[in-house]
Amino acid sequence: MKRNTTPVYYGDYLQLDKLLGAQSLESAKYGEPAHDEMLFIIVHQVYELWFKQVLHELNAVIDTFIPDQVKDQQLIGVVHRLNRIIQIQQLMNDQISVMETMTPQQFLSFRDLLVPASGFQSIQFKRLEISLGLKREYRIDFDKQSFYNRLTDDDRSLLEALEEKPSLFELIERWLERLPLLKMDNFDFWQHYQNATDELLNQDKQTIETNATLSEKEKQQELKDWQSTRENFDALFNAKRYDALQSEGKFRLNQKAMLSALFIKQYSEEPIFNLPFQVITALTEIDEKLTIWRYRHAMMVQRMLGTKIGTGGSSGHQYLKKTTESNRIFSDFFNMATFLLPKDMLPPLPDEISRYLGFYLSADKTK
Repeated sequence: MKRNTTPVYYGDYLQLDKLLGAQSLESAKYGEPAHDEMLFIIVHQVYELWFKQVLHELNAVIDTFIPDQVKDQQLIGVVHRLNRIIQIQQLMNDQISVMETMTPQQFLSFRDLLVPASGFQSIQFKRLEISLGLKREYRIDFDKQSFYNRLTDDDRSLLEALEEKPSLFELIERWLERLPLLKMDNFDFWQHYQNATDELLNQDKQTIETNATLSEKEKQQELKDWQSTRENFDALFNAKRYDALQSEGKFRLNQKAMLSALFIKQYSEEPIFNLPFQVITALTEIDEKLTIWRYRHAMMVQRMLGTKIGTGGSSGHQYLKKTTESNRIFSDFFNMATFLLPKDMLPPLPDEISRYLGFYLSADKTK
């Protein structure tokens, strides 16, 4: 174990002179300093520090998934880092409550002095979004147009280069594609699954048709929704239909990755699928926490500005509200609940399949 040869002083180690001297109030340049501008600055500086830590963890996870082979032992570290990100996200979400102790009028006392600075210009947050998988083509129209408009040339070049690298979403998709789909001589899970879903969906249809509490109009709407669900199920095993729904934005994962993730979720209690399931669950929660952050941010902006535009020129609350649902990354993992079967409808895995998968998941045999 290494030991230091010279004493370390707390303030020097943390560079507190730099850190605590980095709050320069813009309002002080024009007269009496606005008291709440200090809070505004510190809250956003803390966000940036947490963004730095999240990127540190996220980049390590991405590096793990870049090779063609990912061992079970590596997934333990991945899950640990993803769970750390989740805890940091929770802190960031809670931090909005601190910002909300500032009233709209207190914010207005310095707000107009910040134009055109904006959260749009947080390079670390943009790096975080891109690295997770929210690249330009997946953004809402306003975001596509403005994404790079307010940045310096150096920052723009950095983000454009990052867009060309594989995101975590893309790497997870490739990882899922490499997992087996369990169609062997003596066991065809997907045929069993199709038979079971046909039975389940037919029961659902009969329930709707025989429900005396529904009006004819309500019944027709329920049947229309049922038909849409039926088509989504059918598309899982029809490449052409799946690709069509994917092009419409119904799915983002490709068909093979979707089926692999679905299988992992169906057999999540099997030891051999425990770590992959934890990875999927953690990514789902990261997406959820990010969505909550966007929503709370949108509500805070509405509370502070009402319908005023943001300092960066966006429509403020309305823009942020749109990004809450539109800028999702792992929504397929949420929607996968649609396709899950009850445990009592699942076939048990034969012993030879369990042994095969135990080896398969710890060493890449796809080539």
